[in-house]
Amino acid sequence: MTDPFTLERRRKAIHGWLLLSPALILLSVFALYPSIATVWTSLWSRGTRRNPSEFVGLENYQYLFDDPTFWLVAWNNFLYAAITIPISIALALSMALWANSKLPVRGFIRTAYFTPTVLPMIAAANLWLFFYTPSFGVLNQIGAIFGAAPVNWLGQPSTSLWAICAVTIWKESGFFMIFYLAALQTIPPDLKEASDIEGASAWTYTRRIVLPLLMPTTLFILVNAMINSVKLIDHLFILTKGGPSDSSKLILYYIWEHAFAYFDRPSAAAMTVLVLALLGAVAAFQFVMLEKRTHYR
Repeated sequence: MTDPFTLERRRKAIHGWLLLSPALILLSVFALYPSIATVWTSLWSRGTRRNPSEFVGLENYQYLFDDPTFWLVAWNNFLYAAITIPISIALALSMALWANSKLPVRGFIRTAYFTPTVLPMIAAANLWLFFYTPSFGVLNQIGAIFGAAPVNWLGQPSTSLWAICAVTIWKESGFFMIFYLAALQTIPPDLKEASDIEGASAWTYTRRIVLPLLMPTTLFILVNAMINSVKLIDHLFILTKGGPSDSSKLILYYIWEHAFAYFDRPSAAAMTVLVLALLGAVAAFQFVMLEKRTHYR
């Protein structure tokens, strides 16, 4: 006869697995299997009807490392991330601090900051076309008032990537602000009262108390911003399509081109594997190395 303690433990184990099974099934179907299939596809050659695909090992990766366009796109993406991530986080923090203060129009300010976030990506890109259109765009109209020559913001290599960065910063700052705003409202008001009693200035209170308490939120936003920096594709379809001369082409758009425009799935899979490996390494570094520094002691 089975021990009642063993039966109870077995019942709890079955109950636990039943609770986990929906998440495990979804992760296996939509995350684990696609990842394994992508790695496997990257090890085969591009197949045609006459020449079926063959196992080539790491040749697709070697092809990418020898491709100057791949390195140009990687540099564009690095520059794009280096510009948009710190500026978006700094703006989000500034907006959250202001929106959390005691203002008579606080609700309106929060709504205004968050409005760009709820716009679809395609709609936001089309909206910014009115700003960037040569000669007739809002930016060139404002510049004409001061006698500046019209600029083709999206049509020249020196400004196209910066124009894409501006759209991203405008779109993501309000989204990140919501996380900071929620974190600010969890800070006990007693800390502010104690700092006032001690005679600390507003800047000292923000630097010594508020910012350290917001570090876990900053780490969370930083990870999300890193992921967002390599998955931009909607704006590029509308604004530049990666041009001119690949000056604004980012990695996800380049992957899409190989997979659906050139029908070179192995090369697209190889780039995807490299992106996943890089993101995994960066996320692991952020959580393992920076986790100890993010909590206020």
